[in-house]
Amino acid sequence: MERVTKLASEKPVVIFSKSSCCMSHTIKTLFYDFGVNPAVHELDEISRGREIEQTLSRLGCNPSVPAVFIGGEFVGGANEVMSLHLNRSLIPMLRRVGALWV
Repeated sequence: MERVTKLASEKPVVIFSKSSCCMSHTIKTLFYDFGVNPAVHELDEISRGREIEQTLSRLGCNPSVPAVFIGGEFVGGANEVMSLHLNRSLIPMLRRVGALWV
């Protein structure tokens, strides 16, 4: 848990992903299109990725990727991020944590 907390706090937006996951790709593209530069951790490409994935599952992220943290706080997976976007809450949240300046 400590490792996930540390990684999740390294930038305003942190995404835990898998390189082969289409939903992870969609969420990363959404943030990139906004002009956000998230820290992305591809769990299938890093050491101890499986351990991090299990920790994310214990946090309630099901499926375990994508898992998005904004301002060091766990926001959720693709469904939660898309819901925030559709109800127009995502952009203000990104501005509050300094991920967007516009």
